[in-house]
Amino acid sequence: MNHDSNNVNSGAIGAVGVAQVTNVAVCFEAIERIQSRHPSLPGIGVFYGRSGDGKSVAAGYIANRTRAYYVQATSIGTKKSFLESVLREMTIPPAKTASEMLGQIAEELAKSGRPLIIDEADHLVKGNKIELVRDIYESSQGTILIIGEEMLPKKLERWERFHGRVHSWVPAQPATANDAALLAKVYAPKITIESQVLEQLVGAVRGSTRRTCTNLEMLGQRALECGMRSVTMNDLATLLPQGFITGQSPKPRSFAI
Repeated sequence: MNHDSNNVNSGAIGAVGVAQVTNVAVCFEAIERIQSRHPSLPGIGVFYGRSGDGKSVAAGYIANRTRAYYVQATSIGTKKSFLESVLREMTIPPAKTASEMLGQIAEELAKSGRPLIIDEADHLVKGNKIELVRDIYESSQGTILIIGEEMLPKKLERWERFHGRVHSWVPAQPATANDAALLAKVYAPKITIESQVLEQLVGAVRGSTRRTCTNLEMLGQRALECGMRSVTMNDLATLLPQGFITGQSPKPRSFAI
C-alpha cells in the first residue's frame, strides 16, 4: 500500500470529511489504545462488523495515517503466500522458508514499531492459518489489528491461545446521518442534500456505509442530470422512483405476451 496520506486507496479515502466518519475514528482509537498498552498486555485487536460497514475504508485510511503495514487475506491464499504478501507490503525480499519469512516479518515489526493491519481475516480462520498471526505477534510483540465479519470473534473462540491474546474487541458502528453528510461531500459534492433525506437513506440501508455511498453517488448524478443543485424529500420520488438501493434483490419482472 502507498503510505502517502494524500494518495490512498479509494475515492473516499483521503477526502475531506472521511477522516471524521465514525468507523475511521473507532479504528484509529483501537490502534492507539493497543500501541499505548502496558508492555505486559497483549497486542492484538479485532475490528469486526457487517459487510459494508466501511471497515476496509477505515483501515485503509488509518494505515496511511499511522504508517501501518496493510494486507488483505484471500480465500485461495496459502500460509506461504500470506507471509509473502506481508513481506511485499514491507518491501522485504522473502526468504526461502515459511519459518524464515515469519522471522523477517517479526523482526521488521519489532524494529519499526509500525502496526500490522490484516483485512479479510475470516479467510485465515477458515483456512486454519490464524495461528500464523499469533506466531507473528509472539515473535514481535508488535501491534496487530485483524479485520473481519460480524462473527469473527465467535469463530476465534476455537483458537484459545489466539483468543487470549486479544487486547481489544472493536465493533464497527452503523453509519449515521452525520456520516452520510460527510460522505455526501465525497460522493455527491456538487449538490446539497436535505438532512431528512440523509436520515431516511441511512435508515433504509440499515446503516450500511457502502450502500450509503452507492446511493449518494446515484442521487448526486440523477440530480445533476435533472439540473438540480439541491435535493429535498419532495424530490426523492422523481429522482429515485424505485427507491434507495437497500440490498434487496429486484422483484421479478412480468412481460405481456
